[in-house]
Amino acid sequence: MKKAFGLVFALPLATLLLSLPAVAQHPGEGANRSSEPRAAEHVGGGYIPQHGPTAYKGFAYHPNPSPVPNQGDRRNWSDQPGHPDAPHVHTDGQWVGHEGGGAHYHLDQPWEHGHFPGHFGPTYIYRLGGGGPSRFFFNGFYFSVAPYDIAYCNGWFWDADDIILYPDPDDPGWYLAYNPRLGIYVHVEYLGA
Repeated sequence: MKKAFGLVFALPLATLLLSLPAVAQHPGEGANRSSEPRAAEHVGGGYIPQHGPTAYKGFAYHPNPSPVPNQGDRRNWSDQPGHPDAPHVHTDGQWVGHEGGGAHYHLDQPWEHGHFPGHFGPTYIYRLGGGGPSRFFFNGFYFSVAPYDIAYCNGWFWDADDIILYPDPDDPGWYLAYNPRLGIYVHVEYLGA
């Protein structure tokens, strides 16, 4: 009887003592904490836009494209404290940095390798299968990041990140690949299957 009585009190006490470390953890810490930095508020963190950017009104096509600018020629895309210095999408659906392309996205032969035969938008999430910015793939389809945008995808995991594709309404021959983990997007060209 004494043993049974002792178990009745010992078991809840042991359970309470074992759960105290979990209660003492700070928000965002614990067994499921990622080793990656937390996405800025209102950017990334798994958010997927319901649609791509609208066509830019006032775009003036420049027939003689300039060479790809160096990093010093780039605009700062960090529109709010803590936001990435890259084209990104706010969780309210605002596409920051898509102001109608420019000479650096001009292609002499748009759609040279054909149009991407897959699907676009938030219901079609593709997992990157390998490669790098100059040539990456998923589901047997190959793409390349625009030279002007390569610096914006330094933090991408080319063999594990998800991307969502959207048509680019302003730059013929380009699609926009959005990374929901980071909230960043880049221009990509379809290279074929």
